[in-house]
Amino acid sequence: MLFRRPPWFLFSHHSRRWRKDERRNGGGEERNGGGEESQIYCIENAHGQLVRDLDFNPNKQYYLASCGDDCKVKFWDVRNINEPVKNLEEHSHWVWSVRYNHSHDQLVLTGSSDSRVILSNMVSISSEPFGHLVDDDDLSDGEDNHQDEKSKEPLQDSIISTYEEHEDSVYAVEWSSADPWLFASLSYDGRLVINRVPRALKYHILL
Repeated sequence: MLFRRPPWFLFSHHSRRWRKDERRNGGGEERNGGGEESQIYCIENAHGQLVRDLDFNPNKQYYLASCGDDCKVKFWDVRNINEPVKNLEEHSHWVWSVRYNHSHDQLVLTGSSDSRVILSNMVSISSEPFGHLVDDDDLSDGEDNHQDEKSKEPLQDSIISTYEEHEDSVYAVEWSSADPWLFASLSYDGRLVINRVPRALKYHILL
């Protein structure tokens, strides 16, 4: 069952915490009917400085990513919010945007004030930590043995590529809704850059 992104979130750029808040609609009425706010969970001091963005894993329930002015991207399991399950510290300035790939959630995009876009392969905390699942009926004996050896250990997380086409702060990154291998980034100077996931990684994920 997929974890759908809830329609309303409240998080402040003036604090280091964020929370999930559920309301009926634009009228501002709370769901619990008691006139009190219905808070599901809250991560205190999620980042050392301001929280800029967050995104829920579309294929793995309870998992989300957040980013902020401490130059970090953190991955959380909301069932245990005492500490993140993973940290990324590849940017040298504020991280403004983080996005999971809708189809292959190991692919994570981040954009930062350091003018860079980073594509990461966070396979160890993805919905397929042992790689792409293949039907046994589609494999020959030799391929089957190779697949068994390949599946013994989770694949390693890595930085796939760093894109430096921008000359100013990158405020937004987004995956295409039509092509899972296509993504765009937008910087302060108005430059829109469109890139693709490297072909070698694409086929490594699919095959």
